[in-house]
Amino acid sequence: MSKLILVPTPIGNLADMTYRAVEVLKSVDVILAEDTRVSGILLKHYGIETPMQSYHMHNEHGMTDSVVKQIKNGREMAIITDAGTPGISDPGFLLVRACVAQDIKIECLPGATAFVPALVNSGLPNDKFVFEGFLPAKKGRQKRLKALAEEDRTIIFYESPYKIPKTLQQLIEHFGADRQVSISREISKLYEETIRGSLTEVIAHFEEKKPKGEFVIVLAGKS
Repeated sequence: MSKLILVPTPIGNLADMTYRAVEVLKSVDVILAEDTRVSGILLKHYGIETPMQSYHMHNEHGMTDSVVKQIKNGREMAIITDAGTPGISDPGFLLVRACVAQDIKIECLPGATAFVPALVNSGLPNDKFVFEGFLPAKKGRQKRLKALAEEDRTIIFYESPYKIPKTLQQLIEHFGADRQVSISREISKLYEETIRGSLTEVIAHFEEKKPKGEFVIVLAGKS
């Protein structure tokens, strides 16, 4: 029986692609891609001509059974997302769960994911941490933040530039203005930047400088 291979892709710098990842993407029968236009740039850069199928958050529920059937029929498939490791705040979990249920072999290559360099670079304790990813957009957001108020481990969030000011203000409401935080953006890219300080100090920074890029918020746990 063939297998499913999860292949991390660079989160900004194309040079972060591993030799093994390139070899796998060249060798499989099909690549499942979150956005074929975005992935097409990566594949062209590395001379990968393997055909792609679109597999993203809007079609994964309907596509998963078909993909599992293809693998069981002998097609070896890899899944990639626009950036990072499949299944981490990106499509992948549903397919892995379905493959596990069908006793299909699964491999996951080590590689890029945004929160690890942000955490290590933060200067905050990284021996124990909680990864939250993106907070709920509306329903359940306040409830989730309230539940985390007593968390003593370092907490990691993903956030878009459009929501950074509002999210930081909400963090002050639930965790206090003096809570230490490290915010990284554009990781591995030309304009990579990390801002550290209290929540109040970081908000002041973004009042003077418009947020740009994708952000990783690393928040200190309760002392």
